[in-house]
Amino acid sequence: MNPVALTRFLRQDLGQADFGTRRFRLRPGPARRVLESSARAFLAGLNASFEVREVAELSMRLAAVEREHRGFASEGAGMGCALLDLLTRARGRRVAELLAGPAHAYPHLVHVGVGWAYARLRLRIRDGSPALDPLLRWLAWDGFGFHQGFFHADRVVGAQRVELGLSPAVRAVRDQGLGRSLWFHECAEPEGVALRITEFHPDRHADLWSGIGLAATYAGGADAYELDRLAELSGPCRGHLAQGCAFASKARWTGSVVPAHTDKAAQVLAGVSAAEAAEWTDRALTALGPNPSTLADYQHWRAEIRRLWERKTS
Repeated sequence: MNPVALTRFLRQDLGQADFGTRRFRLRPGPARRVLESSARAFLAGLNASFEVREVAELSMRLAAVEREHRGFASEGAGMGCALLDLLTRARGRRVAELLAGPAHAYPHLVHVGVGWAYARLRLRIRDGSPALDPLLRWLAWDGFGFHQGFFHADRVVGAQRVELGLSPAVRAVRDQGLGRSLWFHECAEPEGVALRITEFHPDRHADLWSGIGLAATYAGGADAYELDRLAELSGPCRGHLAQGCAFASKARWTGSVVPAHTDKAAQVLAGVSAAEAAEWTDRALTALGPNPSTLADYQHWRAEIRRLWERKTS
């Protein structure tokens, strides 16, 4: 397929962000607008990655996106660059250039976007790509899970199916991404989120709640009362909700834009400011020792963040 035909094949209609089209929960209030605008920013970044000759040209395209949504656009660009790398056997060149240049402030989001690309091509994520950070590369499985929940809701959310061949540890990270998609699926409605999670096997609840904490903090969509209710409904998975919140807080701080909804979510879901929640991720990372890179390291990172939350709230 020539480059022009490939670009036309890969481009996505922004209408895919419409919750009515997706058959997601529709409810009054601002949540739908907030979440749909995030999804549209993602698709805009994705399409932009197909419309430029060189990755460096994405700098202007991403800068044109509203600052609060630039992370979503960078995530979309991560998916697009990864798709092109995979389809042209470029060995991660475009993703590496994206991380080093236009999306350098959004490394977490780009790694998540890479996972979308693998899911879209129905491929398993390969280890050891030279383009990816040794530890953050595991976030690609988070992106993989979000993609499956967002685009294959009947099978992955309704029937709770998991792709064959995933180890329990990989599935846990994938389920964090699936949990993020549930926040969109239920249009940030706490009772709907909680009821949806109860449909899954109890062994999966903690990781799903981690994803909810991440999405509620990064994307927003819930008011103060709804955040309080979300924390209450998380029950024994409260620490996992806080861990996801900390991940989102760190991603926001790295991108130098911390919206009011992120700080409010951190105060409610983690019991601290977004700045302190972000700092937990750094402290937990230091506790892993030098050069963390394995999936076990990634899971220990999450566990250490939960331990810091427990110390703060005990």
